[in-house]
Amino acid sequence: MKVFVTGATGAIGAPLIPTLLEHGHEVVALTRSPTKASALQSIGAEAVIGDALDRGAVVGAIGRARPDAIVHQATALSGKFDLKHFDRFFAETNRLRTLGTDILLDAGRGSGVRRFLAQGYAGWPYRSDGPEVKSEDEPFEPALPDEMRPTVEAMRHLEGAVLGASDLEGVVLRYGALYGPGSGLALDGDMTGMVRRRLMPIVGDGAGVWSFCHVEDGAAATVTALEREATGVYNVVDDRPTPVGEFLTGLARTLGAKPPRHVPAWLAKPLIGEAGVWLMTKPRGVSNAKAKTELDWTPRYPSWRHGFRAEMAMHGARSA
Repeated sequence: MKVFVTGATGAIGAPLIPTLLEHGHEVVALTRSPTKASALQSIGAEAVIGDALDRGAVVGAIGRARPDAIVHQATALSGKFDLKHFDRFFAETNRLRTLGTDILLDAGRGSGVRRFLAQGYAGWPYRSDGPEVKSEDEPFEPALPDEMRPTVEAMRHLEGAVLGASDLEGVVLRYGALYGPGSGLALDGDMTGMVRRRLMPIVGDGAGVWSFCHVEDGAAATVTALEREATGVYNVVDDRPTPVGEFLTGLARTLGAKPPRHVPAWLAKPLIGEAGVWLMTKPRGVSNAKAKTELDWTPRYPSWRHGFRAEMAMHGARSA
């Protein structure tokens, strides 16, 4: 299958491209960087230099490539995760989820593309009441802090456009909070560094529940969904949703760092905003049962503990 990929060097894209190639697919990858284009070409992908928000460039690239499928993984989440200015941090990613998705869909239709897979998110958008663990059928939270609403509306736009396309087979993969190489929760990532320096406290009761996905598991699920010709929406998360307080404490222990501080919500709010407090105290866990059943996919790392231990072991082996 010939596959056109955006976000080819991002957290999911980086392991996705070699996995697609290993499975015998032909890959055309869009990147803005000539240096990254050279790296993609060196592993066997065809690289196209361009911006995912440049309609002319995207339409031209897809028209020349004439792929069987498009995999939309483009985000703009590099840099320090700014909870206090949540809407500002996600602004460019929201454009990629709205305008970028629309451009890709239009280009795909014009070139006879049959399948379209897009990156969604399952880490926090679900309702904070009702079932403790959320399936794909559960609605998104209707009462989010104001600064989070543009982001969830962009998610809704992406899902509506992809799943509502009658002339394409649409799939949305709602990944959990990504960790592993290239993510903010890599061993050298920004959020991991904050945990090491005790700058990521447990806010309030720390009872918000986070669901995780190792980047390699996300890439594997993407290839599986592509090859099995699935349609619809799937949560791509590991087996063990974890309360924030337990996660931050356990991660600090795994990293050999001091335990996180505890900060009451009223004191944290001026520092990390309503969005930050909400993320620490409100989200519910997410189920991967549908992906396991319909895609026959099982995460290699059943929990973030397994994944981080594996990363620590590999890092130690490389250092030795």
